[in-house]
Amino acid sequence: MSQPDRFRTSNTLLAALSPDDLALMMPHLRRVPIARNQVLVTPNIPIETVYFLEDGVASIVSVTAHGRRTEAGVFGREGVSATCLLLGADRSPHETFMQVDGTTALTIDSAAYLDAVRQSESLRMMLLRYVQTVLVQSAQSTATNASQRVEARLARWLLMCHDRVDGDEIALTHEFLGKMISADRSGVTVTLHILEGAGMIWSKRGRVIVRDREMLRELAGDSYGVPEAEYRHLIGLLVGRCPDTCLWVGWASFGNLRSA
Repeated sequence: MSQPDRFRTSNTLLAALSPDDLALMMPHLRRVPIARNQVLVTPNIPIETVYFLEDGVASIVSVTAHGRRTEAGVFGREGVSATCLLLGADRSPHETFMQVDGTTALTIDSAAYLDAVRQSESLRMMLLRYVQTVLVQSAQSTATNASQRVEARLARWLLMCHDRVDGDEIALTHEFLGKMISADRSGVTVTLHILEGAGMIWSKRGRVIVRDREMLRELAGDSYGVPEAEYRHLIGLLVGRCPDTCLWVGWASFGNLRSA
């Protein structure tokens, strides 16, 4: 097996970088295991490690002084953690953790990451384009939670997770879903039953299985698709479950990649 075939990543942001920009980070990248509930960014603590996910879904959440958690954004293999570093901050008030099981991520120390960014204007610009997609997604989440019924909010969130996982099954509890879409657990349970009765999903204990994606898209309406289109416009063409909006795997090859 050739060296490029031995080390590949499904992270589409890394795959969109030029070979020269990849080469700046490659000596510092390390593949590590990743698991559900693992914290990637701890609030108000200097960030030492940056994660490029290769699968799974991470949530960026705002935590109030009373412990209430509200989702500010999600990312998977299309993105990277700790976007605040690119804006000159060494820490974030938000927590980032894995909400859906993953297997691996490529990590890099924040100092080496920022050093690579300082060396390449093209790398900095590509990563800032990604920051723009995160900001658009956060604004869309705010608008959706403020103006849409719980059914549309839930449909949008399931679509976003579905974009970022292989297969149709998403491991999620009703309580967690409620926190992510600003709804109480009982409301989420009722809404899941409605979506299941309409044939859009199967709802099992601790997991949701998507049955009809197009029906979910119709229910989500214009609350879904804007951040996805922004990513496609700024970073690259996305081809996947449905070519007009979805994220999919892009492969970048690496040599001399370290494993944990």
